[in-house]
Amino acid sequence: MQKPIAIWLFICCALVFAMIVVGGVTRLTDSGLSIVEWQPIVGTMPPITQQDWDVLLEKYRATPQYQQVNKGMSVDEFKSIFWWEYFHRVLGRLIGLVFFVPFVYFLVKKQIDRPLGIKLAGIFVLGGLQGFMGWYMVMSGLVNDPHVSQYRLTAHLGLAFVIFAAMFWVALGLLSPKSAPAKPDEKLQNLRRFSFSLSSLIFIMVLSGGFVAGIRAGLAYNTFPLMNGHIIPPDLFVLEPWYRNFFDNITLVQFDHRLIAWILAFSVPFFWFKSRQVQLPGTTRLACNVFLLMLGVQISLGIATLLNAVPISLGASHQGGAVLLFAASLWVSHRLR
Repeated sequence: MQKPIAIWLFICCALVFAMIVVGGVTRLTDSGLSIVEWQPIVGTMPPITQQDWDVLLEKYRATPQYQQVNKGMSVDEFKSIFWWEYFHRVLGRLIGLVFFVPFVYFLVKKQIDRPLGIKLAGIFVLGGLQGFMGWYMVMSGLVNDPHVSQYRLTAHLGLAFVIFAAMFWVALGLLSPKSAPAKPDEKLQNLRRFSFSLSSLIFIMVLSGGFVAGIRAGLAYNTFPLMNGHIIPPDLFVLEPWYRNFFDNITLVQFDHRLIAWILAFSVPFFWFKSRQVQLPGTTRLACNVFLLMLGVQISLGIATLLNAVPISLGASHQGGAVLLFAASLWVSHRLR
């Protein structure tokens, strides 16, 4: 009876994946500040009449983004950014509904035991926190600065990946319960620790990508493999105090993101090579191969996104690729338990 629950969680994972991609488009189109109120229930209804649009636009005209960036924007131009943010918020509500209703159903049918129920309840709480974090992020762009805080943006993105990982991991556990090997294998244990390290590093790279997006660092140094002719570019530490450079300095933020990508570019193939030296079941071998393949796809998307100065299609694809790479690493880690 665990398979239906796993399928339900995988569906939720697919919706979170879509949510992250749409969130990337929302960021790239500067749509995130087009809705200036947080109305979890009433806000589900879209504007229909011309009067509805006039009211929404009038509220938007009071924001710093309109006054400093989009002054004079027409209703039709406003619609082009509104719909992306609206769809992003509705998708978030849909995820909550798709998670909550089956959760209650499985509880009533007594198909969820206590340990699993606690895990799922924790995921639901994280989902509620994510909704609040999204509005907390938007609030930072409605005061003086017409851009949202890169710190809140990164926290919002990171929490989305945590929710995805939690659901994905629980679903994998339901389909493939943990079983102890007959005899401990040192090579297998080392490979398992290696895979968890790579998953952690990918998550750190996701967070660094949040800062890249937050300060638009991808619009600078649009060359590869060098950064405008430099292996280590100048101006890495021009801000005071020094630690601000890791979050506010376009040069260092992009350099850090590239550096993590380079580490993964060598580490994941090395991990794959080490996995060939261990006897693994077919599914685990497949997971390792998918992991390596997904790394190649994601690096290619990252380079293309950089060289083309972050077009919307490539930028959103790169963000979606990060989710798939992270999922592949989790699949490998789970199989190597």
